[in-house]
Amino acid sequence: MAFRLLITLTVILGLSACSTRLNPFNWFGNDREERVAVVETVAVTDPRPLVAQVISLNVDPHPGGAIVRAMGLPPRQGYWMADLVEVERGEGRIVYEFRVFEPPVATREGTQRSREILAGTELSNQDLQGIRTIVVQAQTNRRSVNRR
Repeated sequence: MAFRLLITLTVILGLSACSTRLNPFNWFGNDREERVAVVETVAVTDPRPLVAQVISLNVDPHPGGAIVRAMGLPPRQGYWMADLVEVERGEGRIVYEFRVFEPPVATREGTQRSREILAGTELSNQDLQGIRTIVVQAQTNRRSVNRR
């Protein structure tokens, strides 16, 4: 009887931890969007412009840290070499800019799906120490995820 009680308690406690901060898959919640108009006032060392819009942001944990993935939407097809460029770290947050090269020739606008472009970066457990929020900015919006 005591053995069944022990197994039952173990299963209940194990399942209850699924929705807590103890579960590494719950570290960062859903992304939130904020509409902004970014004005670059500081001399930028990266020649690539900001992507027009960030349409999604995900943080996926892995054993050594986390992978930050963002999907951007440029105004037309052909944008390339996308990167998340870190511009600020402090006060419990990391801010990235989604930068991408414009196509060298005129291209069609195309459908939204044909214009979507992915960028990502990896953060180690040391990089994530003290970080509660990850932000990715574009020209017209920014998306953020908060640690639960």
